[in-house]
Amino acid sequence: MLLTYIDWHTSPEIFEIFGFPIRWYGLMFAMAFLAGYQVLSYMFKKEGRSLEEADELLLYAMIATVVGARMGHYFFYEYPLLLSDPVKFFISMIKPPYAGLASHGAVIGMLIAFYLYSKKRNVPYLYVTDRVVPTAALGGAFIRFGNLMNSEIVGKQTDVPWAFNFFNDPSLGHDYLEVVPRHPSQLYECLSCLVLFVILMWFWSKKKQNTTNGFMTAIFLLYVFILRFFYEFLKENQVSFENDMAFNMGQWLSVPVVLFATGVLVYAFRNPKKEL
Repeated sequence: MLLTYIDWHTSPEIFEIFGFPIRWYGLMFAMAFLAGYQVLSYMFKKEGRSLEEADELLLYAMIATVVGARMGHYFFYEYPLLLSDPVKFFISMIKPPYAGLASHGAVIGMLIAFYLYSKKRNVPYLYVTDRVVPTAALGGAFIRFGNLMNSEIVGKQTDVPWAFNFFNDPSLGHDYLEVVPRHPSQLYECLSCLVLFVILMWFWSKKKQNTTNGFMTAIFLLYVFILRFFYEFLKENQVSFENDMAFNMGQWLSVPVVLFATGVLVYAFRNPKKEL
């Protein structure tokens, strides 16, 4: 057998500056926006749009991602706290450190933000989302790599030869006896996002002149959240209340996104592309 289990001892901290820790996840989060901006600027430049528009769209995306992901985590995964202590719930949601983010919440936040942007700039909503989804796929790859460096969102126990032993997983503790080979589910999603980024950029570069608005958005959402539904079978539940559910929260939340994306795809096929 060429591959053996990988012992993952990586610390989530890279180094400290004056006692302030610089963490891999924070770096990957920043890289997601920086790399995404470069891609978005390239696309806008090729289409004859101004960099000012790209700058503003990035700002909308940044705010929507952080706020949406944070609120999504609390309303989707911490709602028992809302029922038991609403004051503590809202204080915890806005109080640092921001150790809980949900991708479904980020999607909702961005869909709302891009609607506001499209109205302000007077451009078709689905045109905007089509230009953002390649950057979102690339950003997703960075974020999931950050999860890997944090040893979080780990997979279930497995005997596949590429399994990881997560020695620093905060949800499992640091007892050596608790460390078992697990699916590197973060890496699966990271690589899937990279593949999607390549597909979307190729499609945009070759087909953008003849593509209806919304088609790329629908493909992005279907690809990400159908895969997310099945990847969840390989992952440990993030919160305890999911243990009694037939499908976990990530799977249930993926269903309406897939239905929405299907509707967008139907709309795209029924409505011809409008030149800007």
